[in-house]
Amino acid sequence: MSKVLVPLAPGFEEIEAITIIDILRRADVKVVVAGTQSGPIEASRKTKHLPDCTLDDVCAEEFDMLVMPGGQVGAANLRADPHIRRIIDVLRAKNRRLAAICAAPTVLAACGVLHDRAATSHPASPHRNGCGNGEGL
Repeated sequence: MSKVLVPLAPGFEEIEAITIIDILRRADVKVVVAGTQSGPIEASRKTKHLPDCTLDDVCAEEFDMLVMPGGQVGAANLRADPHIRRIIDVLRAKNRRLAAICAAPTVLAACGVLHDRAATSHPASPHRNGCGNGEGL
């Protein structure tokens, strides 16, 4: 069974996280929702969500895929979390899948994943449609 990690950081976009979690779980994919902090995570529309665990508890090697929800604030909080960079590095080294929605491609850009690659993202992202080179993020 495939195993997917969905990290939640304060300010994430609810629909971009909950829809992915719901669809994958309906497809019998094992989904682990990990927060950047313990306890409930407040999303962009002020709803509160309780992750399964924290990123401290996650062993990146166990996952087949990482799916990061967007939200400008949520993406900025993911970029600032040292666990995310480590998880991305581990999954890249194992040639596992990485996905980022809306503003979250800026996280991949900050980790060097989008260097010389096109990306479709939120219009304010400097990496939309392949623009930018990852510098300055």
